[in-house]
Amino acid sequence: SLRVLDASWYPPQERNARQEFKERHIPGASFFDIEECRDKSSPYDFMLPSESHFADYVGRLGVGNDTHVVVYDGDQLGTFYAPRAWWMFRAFGHKDVSVLNGDITQPEPAVFKAELNRSLLKTFEEMIQNVGSLQFQMVDSRPEGRFRGTELDQGNGGLESGHIPGAVNIPFHSFLTETGHEKSIEEIQQIFREKQVDLSKPLTATCRKGVTACHIALAAFLCGKQDVAVYDGSWSEWFHRAPPRYKVSEMK
Repeated sequence: SLRVLDASWYPPQERNARQEFKERHIPGASFFDIEECRDKSSPYDFMLPSESHFADYVGRLGVGNDTHVVVYDGDQLGTFYAPRAWWMFRAFGHKDVSVLNGDITQPEPAVFKAELNRSLLKTFEEMIQNVGSLQFQMVDSRPEGRFRGTELDQGNGGLESGHIPGAVNIPFHSFLTETGHEKSIEEIQQIFREKQVDLSKPLTATCRKGVTACHIALAAFLCGKQDVAVYDGSWSEWFHRAPPRYKVSEMK
């Protein structure tokens, strides 16, 4: 129900709007080409296209009559051609259209009631208990060298590398494409299968400090598993609190 459109236009000798859009834009946005959405038979610049031309053009951008359209542009002034696109939609009878305002605003305070879902969190004590009981699977999202203990930990805190006994290593970037987006559900499921992680059974994710472990939770969530817990303290806590026999490392 929401479509974001980049309506940038610049003098050709100065900047290439379409090329800049390919290089960077608001995620999910489409390029609204004012050169294409105009009356090309007119000797004047940027005259309104016909109703059918406009309808066909914005329809191909995924805009329907019930779509909220938000337009913006990348002009150095902040906004230049976006209001033109905004007006065009209004001129063709579309009222649900906005111009993106990038100003920093002060939101009105709201009341948010937080209720911790304990099933999505694991503590040090629960992780220690699991080493002996193996009640849930553990996946560590750190790079393989850090997991195995063959690569030094470059962060602060005096950590040595290694992992919790029984944990499986799936580096978080395994789930991402070269452009940094999530891989397909089929690819993600295959990654879990290859590591013999059963998504039908309890699973906890860990990493260095509880950040990239959330990639494991997200990947599993996309596969329909909504109850992956994260060990909040992760290796940063484990290294300092667990007994030596509970730290697996190949470091010599």
